Amino acid sequence: MWADEAALDAATRRLDEWESSLADRATRARDLSARTQALTGTARSADGLVEVTVDPSGSLADLRLDERIRQHSAAHTARQILATARAARADLLRHLTEATTQALGEDDPAARAIVESHRRRLDPDPGAPDAGR
Repeated sequence: MWADEAALDAATRRLDEWESSLADRATRARDLSARTQALTGTARSADGLVEVTVDPSGSLADLRLDERIRQHSAAHTARQILATARAARADLLRHLTEATTQALGEDDPAARAIVESHRRRLDPDPGAPDAGR
């Protein structure tokens, strides 16, 4: 099957390199998964009355309202909470993007796909205004 030993050695080296590359990618993927499970996003409204923290899935994990919030209408408070939650998800997306590109590399197709998946999940309306950080 193999015409010479050199061709066999070259094929063996390529297989070894491929196997090593796959093992390295699997390790980096496991590390990335562990890192992203610990990430949160946090934002505070521009007036400092609302602070929102979201968990790795983008769900509300903590909501803090300053006592001064009582001076505003319920509708105003609701708008502040929603805008600040969007900003917290944007903060989470920044953290997820940074962790992904650090773990896999900015030019890695898998990294780009992961970041885009997070973006679609966390920022369904990219044109919506965000609250200040």
